Amino acid sequence: MAPVTSLTDLVNQRLTDALVSALPETDGADPLLRRSDRADFQANGILALAKKAKANPRELATKVVGDIVTGDVIKDVEVSGPGFLNVTVADRAITETLAARAADDRLGVPLKENPGVTVIDYAQPNVAKEMHVGHLRSAVIGDALRHMLDFTGERTIGRHHIGDWGTQFGMLIQYLIENPGELAPPSEVDGAEAMSNLNRVYKASRAVFDADDDFKERARKRVVALQSGDEETLKLWQQFVDESKVYFYSVFEKLDMEIRDEEIVGESAYNDGMPETARLLEEMGVAVRSEGALVVFFDDIRGKDDQPVPLIVQKADGGFGYAASDLTAIRNRVGELDATTLLYVVDVRQSLHFKMVFETARRAGWLNENVTAHNMGYGTVLGADGKPFKTREGETVKLEDLLDEAVQRAAEVVREKAQDLTEEEIQERAAQVGIGAVKYADLSTSPSRDYKFDLDQMVSLNGDTSVYLQYAYARIQSILRKAGEAKPVAHPELELVAAERALGLHLDAFGTTVFEAAAEYAPHKVAAYLYQLASLYTAFYDKCPVLKADTEEQKENRLFLCDLTARTLHQGMALLGIRTPERL
Repeated sequence: MAPVTSLTDLVNQRLTDALVSALPETDGADPLLRRSDRADFQANGILALAKKAKANPRELATKVVGDIVTGDVIKDVEVSGPGFLNVTVADRAITETLAARAADDRLGVPLKENPGVTVIDYAQPNVAKEMHVGHLRSAVIGDALRHMLDFTGERTIGRHHIGDWGTQFGMLIQYLIENPGELAPPSEVDGAEAMSNLNRVYKASRAVFDADDDFKERARKRVVALQSGDEETLKLWQQFVDESKVYFYSVFEKLDMEIRDEEIVGESAYNDGMPETARLLEEMGVAVRSEGALVVFFDDIRGKDDQPVPLIVQKADGGFGYAASDLTAIRNRVGELDATTLLYVVDVRQSLHFKMVFETARRAGWLNENVTAHNMGYGTVLGADGKPFKTREGETVKLEDLLDEAVQRAAEVVREKAQDLTEEEIQERAAQVGIGAVKYADLSTSPSRDYKFDLDQMVSLNGDTSVYLQYAYARIQSILRKAGEAKPVAHPELELVAAERALGLHLDAFGTTVFEAAAEYAPHKVAAYLYQLASLYTAFYDKCPVLKADTEEQKENRLFLCDLTARTLHQGMALLGIRTPERL
């Protein structure tokens, strides 16, 4: 199917043709078209063109208007101020363009011309530790970006770089060897039980580690055994990695997110490659020895007393840290997975670390002009009081508890509004509304900003919330059900009232919005578009009777606007990883 040409592009082309006709030497001039409150569009490009051509901008604007053919696309153009053009499009053009959009399964969202392979590093919990509120944003933002990139034709590969390696695992394994039977096999427990078992063992092993020097020494030797691949040690390590995975899946299932087992590639996966990474960096002269450690220095990164802050690839005792595993991961993702883009959805506090890692990889040639690396640093989740989100006891809030409470609050809202839903249906909708509310609150904020986690606000039916969008969608489905024999049909011959025009013009912007938001890694722009769509639909619903329209054609045309709005809401919310229930 041929791509859908948006109204913006149609108008842009007409204006460009008129500009070239008025000023032949301006071939390729940009009219600088944008949506306007005074008309449908405003073109601001004539001021710059007039300056370049040493012409009077208002006179040039008047000349351009004379060369614009009005009728099928543009209804009217008027010169405003010193040379702006206010453009009103024809009602017929709005309806015909929307009909083309409705006939397209993709609703007119274009595909990338040269899609690549993006490896997205997101949702990175730690083995043997419960997930907390700090794990929420990476998962939610990464999942939405993945949906958006996939939809525009990019091939995405997920990487969940879980914390499954390091000193604490020597302690845990040694404790389990000395206390066999403390962990039940993963097949015998559910996710939450598996994690509480691991937590219990972790605390018990930590207590022995802190109190018994002999045990501490045995635990340190166990770390060496783990890193050197000792069979008994690896078997136990694998058991609590498996236990943790059972738990991770249960949390991600609550979040309504698909996590693929083959994409969980933890720090341990890069263990064998880290010595080679260090050797290559040293041989190339990218890393140097300093006080026994292998480090990389940067001219522009300095700390206290203007001293350089290095990236430590290998510690003086021979151990490897995050830099070595991250650099080894880059080698794998570019060399083995053929990535053209590396996208990291990681706390903004890691920004300096990734700046140093990316620069090191560039110096080594592992990142080149064909590969882009981008750190989507995200802000902190704050409580309603604006401080970092904690329990009353000052503990980190468990993610599962948070999600359960969101669903519980949503159930109260759904139950209050539900008219013909069974209790089972209320609970099913509550999960979709509650989890959707948590995701939307996160995604409607620019990722780099902190945001307040306020459940009362999140599940509100009023304001910029997913519940407001879900109810708009459910309301449209109710209208379409009540329409009976009447079907949505576009009628380009009909004149449109102001609320229909405003809704139609916004629906037309869906393709461009999604395409640009995916390119900019900006899910909040999709959320903002959807909120405005629901608001414009509410205004349309209030002012334009649908089932009691004046004529059958008007009823069909308004049902068409309803149907396209619902499909756009459904697709847009799906890109954010949020469900749209048919009834609420």
